Amino acid sequence: MLQTERIRDVIRYIKKFGGTTIVVRIDDDIVDSPLFAGHMHDLALLQETGIKIVIVPGAANRITEVLNAYGVDWEMRDGVRITGEEGMNFIKMAAFDISNQIMTRLAAERLTAVIGNWVRARGRGIIDGLNYGSAGFVDRIQLESLTAALDDGFIPIIPCVGWTPTGKPYNISSTELAVATAVALKAEKLFFMGSGATVSVEDYRMPENSALSPEGRLAAIAVDDIDAFIALNQGVVNEHCPSEEIFDMLRRGKDACLRGVTRAHILDADIEGVIPAEIFSDLGSGTMMYRNDYGSFRAMTRDDVPAILSLMNPFVEKGILLPRSSESLEQEAADYVVYEIDGGIRACAALHGFPENMGEIAGLAVDEAYAHMGIGPKLMDLLIKKGQERGFSSIFVLTTQTADWFERFSFKSCEIERLPAKRREKWTEKRNSRMLIREF
Repeated sequence: MLQTERIRDVIRYIKKFGGTTIVVRIDDDIVDSPLFAGHMHDLALLQETGIKIVIVPGAANRITEVLNAYGVDWEMRDGVRITGEEGMNFIKMAAFDISNQIMTRLAAERLTAVIGNWVRARGRGIIDGLNYGSAGFVDRIQLESLTAALDDGFIPIIPCVGWTPTGKPYNISSTELAVATAVALKAEKLFFMGSGATVSVEDYRMPENSALSPEGRLAAIAVDDIDAFIALNQGVVNEHCPSEEIFDMLRRGKDACLRGVTRAHILDADIEGVIPAEIFSDLGSGTMMYRNDYGSFRAMTRDDVPAILSLMNPFVEKGILLPRSSESLEQEAADYVVYEIDGGIRACAALHGFPENMGEIAGLAVDEAYAHMGIGPKLMDLLIKKGQERGFSSIFVLTTQTADWFERFSFKSCEIERLPAKRREKWTEKRNSRMLIREF
């Protein structure tokens, strides 16, 4: 059953993302990784599904290596590399070397890539008395020619170099460039790929009700929560990837989402298959930043019935839920709320009303793979609020195995005789469900 659901997820996401554009910012240390060929192969597979791909290679390590080899002075100031104008030729050499290595690997996958100068830049100039020399900003992306390359089936590779209208080159941050490119293209996704770039409970403090994967990775974070996450983790030392790099990706991802990119992602390049896993599954394999609703509650429709039956089935088999038929779900559809992630139903519950001015929360099920994301508590809060809005004097639940969980929401045990008359008719001693109630 689990494998079947995964296949359905893949099919659903292929339909969703076919024809869309993704921008991938790749650290240059990935080029020497044994997983590099696999990542390029995955990009080839993505293109076959109709996804358009743009690659922005980072070249920080290679630039450092080349500048040092040729004895060119440089320094870092607030994450910006500063050299004199004489260093720019060596920076170009390094940036295009990394881009050429990526293009060569893509050629081995029978993909046609093209390295282009789609970036107009301007110099940083002198700030607070400091001359930033060869360091520049993105002025604009030449969208028309970049789009034409994509439409012709090419994979554009954009080095971290931009030119002024007079042809003067500047070194540009690859993360800034990736954001500018994704914004200009109105990309569906922006990926930041780096070695060890995993945001997990192993390395970071997580805010309450964070959307965690079963293994403790931060699966998703709203842009409104990013600043709080960074503040919570100031001073944290990450042995796998410098925290400041993670924070920079979070800030850049937030900026991209606020400027129109649908979603931004941090991916650990040390994980094989990390790109397709992030795209073709709800929990993904990295950390997703989003502005629009990643997952949202909505009223159930009759079209949801097959998915809800599938969601409930594991809980029915364990004796936690009573079995339900398609007909009964259709009849009670107005009472149900579902939680949807990218078209997949991952949780559901109903609020039934009775003449005694009581409500019942029933049929509550959360996909076990998403249990760490705090969906269940959010669903309970929503239903409790709905019960108050409907004017119920109390709401109750019947349970055999999850009483402790409901007690977290101020439900207390009571005598089964308090059940509404109609609901009392369905209660059986064989099942012997406990009744818990919350008064308003």
